[in-house]
Amino acid sequence: MSVPVPELPGAVGISRLAVYPWRSVDGLHGGSPHVHTACTECYVVVGGRGELHTLTADGPQERELRPGDVVWFTPGTVHRAVNAGDLEVVVVMQNSGLPEAGDAVMTFPPEHLVSPEAYAAAASLTGPDGTPSLERARARRDLAVEGYAEVLRRTREGDASALADFHAAAAALVRHRVDEFRRRVEEGAAAAVRATHEQLDALAAGDAAHLRRAVVTGLPRREEPLLGMCGFLSPYLPADAPDLTPGS
Repeated sequence: MSVPVPELPGAVGISRLAVYPWRSVDGLHGGSPHVHTACTECYVVVGGRGELHTLTADGPQERELRPGDVVWFTPGTVHRAVNAGDLEVVVVMQNSGLPEAGDAVMTFPPEHLVSPEAYAAAASLTGPDGTPSLERARARRDLAVEGYAEVLRRTREGDASALADFHAAAAALVRHRVDEFRRRVEEGAAAAVRATHEQLDALAAGDAAHLRRAVVTGLPRREEPLLGMCGFLSPYLPADAPDLTPGS
């Protein structure tokens, strides 16, 4: 009988990301612009160079990314990883990797955001042979760039409703999954907080029993990366955890 693998510290999700090198219609190389609706995301840059392009209610920003840089952004930040040369980052996510389980919404044009079914069709990675394909990953990236470019254009022209409309569409798309998200948070991050409070209570009472239950755990790097939203994604998952649906 296998022993359950404990959650990563604080029940975060960790992935290694090699940002797509593909050129898009605006001349930039990189991944699909998207937003997270309930999670903060952090980039730890470990190789190459690039930029992080973001759009919030405060307007667009561009931040250079170099090895050693750390940058994070909260829910509602539309973000795009731009690859200027072999950009690799370690991604740290709140809530046990919730974004890859459905928290994220790509910036497709509005007609693809009207329903979960329309969005799923645009986001699908399945190629003609029934398996995920590079062609589909690139096509959905291009579609997300198309929608992002329009939101960015309207925002720069002073139309604050462009971002607000996308936020509203993103919230509507994930609404039916909120109960699922709550369960993941309750079993992950919330459980980690409860365990820490129990340990602090024990220490306050002079009880060291939990220190004798210490364990050491490791996870191997994934051999075959997934086709993620921003690039080739290698998530670090406990062996008994369900696999991710890439860019769902």
